[in-house]
Amino acid sequence: MPPPNQPGGAAAGAANDKKLQPIIIKRVKKGEHGHHGGAWKIAYADFMTAMMAFFLLMWLLGSTSKGDLQGIAAYFNSPLKVAMNGGDGSGNSSSIIPGGGTDLTRIHGQVKRTEADSNDQSRQSLRQVRAQQDAHRIKALHAKIDAMISSNATLNEYKSQIRMDVTPDGLQIQIVDDQNRPMFDIGSAMVKPYMRDILREVGSALGGVENRISLAGHTDAAPYGMGERGYSNWELSTDRANASRRELVAAGMPNDKLARVVGLAASDLLLPNEPRAPQNRRITITVLTHEAEERLLGKQTPTVHPDSKLETEKQENPPPAPQTP
Repeated sequence: MPPPNQPGGAAAGAANDKKLQPIIIKRVKKGEHGHHGGAWKIAYADFMTAMMAFFLLMWLLGSTSKGDLQGIAAYFNSPLKVAMNGGDGSGNSSSIIPGGGTDLTRIHGQVKRTEADSNDQSRQSLRQVRAQQDAHRIKALHAKIDAMISSNATLNEYKSQIRMDVTPDGLQIQIVDDQNRPMFDIGSAMVKPYMRDILREVGSALGGVENRISLAGHTDAAPYGMGERGYSNWELSTDRANASRRELVAAGMPNDKLARVVGLAASDLLLPNEPRAPQNRRITITVLTHEAEERLLGKQTPTVHPDSKLETEKQENPPPAPQTP
């Protein structure tokens, strides 16, 4: 080192001191950013899907007619109606739009409450109108036959054996037997002359009847003689009903108005406490109401006239000689 009094010694010392100072390097550590993940991609995809669906909906609404829009609106309203009112569901349709049907303003396969109520009211109104018409016809027929009996000397003589009543089934005309004046030969279906006169007059009165007619034969509870051969009060009552039917039809009553011809034997006695009383032997002619016809026969019940069958059976197996009335 040169002495301090030598020229340039101080400057050289300062330079040496500067060279000996430490060099400090500051390094700034930057913090790492957190990992964002891919959730934003899912949200973005949902947003784009919703936007595409929205634009498709707007395009469909703009290109659809007003009637089609009403049908679509009715379809989306129908599930609640089905849940509340019942129905098969809104999807049972053969059209492109389920539940729409060929007419988009209606819902195929559904029953709207307003239509169901309307149909029920229509049916009830029809029943009421028919019941009123039946009541009017039966009342008029009752008055007609009553006047005919009163004005006819022959029928007026047998008035005690002719009974007329208005029942829930219709107008019931009963021709009953009498101890001293039987309607048929004992144990047979041979019509007595006075009985023929009564049936002919009643048949002429029923010539213009609009309602259908039920005809039934009855016997008393006395067992038919020699019943072991198969001919009993059942066959006898049926034969008498058919014999009466032939007289009524011959007098002008339309044959196609007959709803049924039956033999009831002693199953429906007029005097249950006197099962062998002559009044139990009778012929019942009932002019049926429409409601009674549906109730008794049903809509699919065919009209049965067993006359030809019974005639064939009687020819093959003639009835035995009667022993009791």
